[in-house]
Amino acid sequence: MFKYLLLAFTVVPFIELYLLLAIGREVGFWPTVAGVLFTGVVGAWLAKKEGLRVLRRWQESLARGRMPDEGLVGGVLVLVGGVLLVSPGVFTDVVGLFLLFPPTRRLVAELVRRRLERRMAEGTLRVTTFQSGPFPGGPFGSPSGDQPHVPRASRPRIERKPGDETDAEFTE
Repeated sequence: MFKYLLLAFTVVPFIELYLLLAIGREVGFWPTVAGVLFTGVVGAWLAKKEGLRVLRRWQESLARGRMPDEGLVGGVLVLVGGVLLVSPGVFTDVVGLFLLFPPTRRLVAELVRRRLERRMAEGTLRVTTFQSGPFPGGPFGSPSGDQPHVPRASRPRIERKPGDETDAEFTE
């Protein structure tokens, strides 16, 4: 994981800075700024268009009772491609476009899927979940220091008889 963070926070910005300076030296400051802004706007538009197309195809497939052709990985790749296109830079724009075009996205999705399947088969895939909200451990609560958690299936069932009903009257 450390090598990926090192790559993302040191090597990629260095490449971006070098490319932007080289392009700025060749075409000038304002055309470079205009190019960065243009790719950001076009990237946001393209990501929205392609994301909606993927979502529509998922909905159509599910309505027909079939699994979507483009899986969850493809949808995540559209999101990542959109974020990369919106972020300023030349290298990230190229990678973002690569992830937004359907033929290249399918290729990358297939590679990611194969790698995930291999890691699952080897037992080296690690899944980390994050939780948030007012109830620690999810909507049903979790073990706390003073109250043990009792799974729902092992809780005693309260039997109610028809005569046990209580009438309640509410007034304002």
